[in-house]
Formats: sequence, C-alpha cells, structure tokens
Amino acid sequence: MTEVPDQAARIAAGPRPSDFLPGAPAPDGAVEAPFDPLKLCIFATIAMLGWIFGPAAVVVFAVVGFVGYWKAHQAGLTRSKCYLRDTRLVLAYLAAFVVAGLIGVGLFVARWLGWA
Repeated sequence: MTEVPDQAARIAAGPRPSDFLPGAPAPDGAVEAPFDPLKLCIFATIAMLGWIFGPAAVVVFAVVGFVGYWKAHQAGLTRSKCYLRDTRLVLAYLAAFVVAGLIGVGLFVARWLGWA
C-alpha cells in the first residue's frame, strides 16, 4: 500500500491540465517560443514557383495534392484540415486546378508554336 501515495505524489507534482492549453505559461518559468509562421513562408515559396513556372507548376502541385488526398481518402480520411473540410470537395477542387493548369499549358504551347 505504500506505492499508492508515492504514485499520487508523482502525479500531483506533474504539470497541471491547464498547462497544456494554448497561451498558458510555460512550466518551470521557461519562456515560450514565439509563433513561427512557417506556413506563410511555404505559401510564398509555392507562389514564387507558380509565378516562375506558370501553369506547369499549377499542374504539378495540383496532381501531387490530388494523389495525396486520393490515397488518404482511400485509407478512410473523410475530414481534412483544409478549409473545405470534406476530402471529396478537396479532390474536386484539386481536379479543377489540374484541368485549369492543363488548359494553361496548352494555351502556352499553342502561343509558343504560333497557333494562337
């Protein structure tokens, strides 16, 4: 019976549940790291690649995203962290990007060959 008080003391000495909430002070007086807006850097990089490579970049990124979401949907994912939430909507959205990118590539090639 001596183990029960020892375990209770160990649990009681640990972090409080409120320590896990966003914005809670860090335990032991440690300084919490500032927010890292990594997603904004990623978005800027993708936008730059899209600007440089044009519709071909749209096709590549849309196909990569579509394949990833297709595999996740097949594995049972029905809700996404994407703003569209439903994976079927995300797949339709990315498919529309693939079609638009392919049309853009076709128009670019047609202009380059002097057909349009």
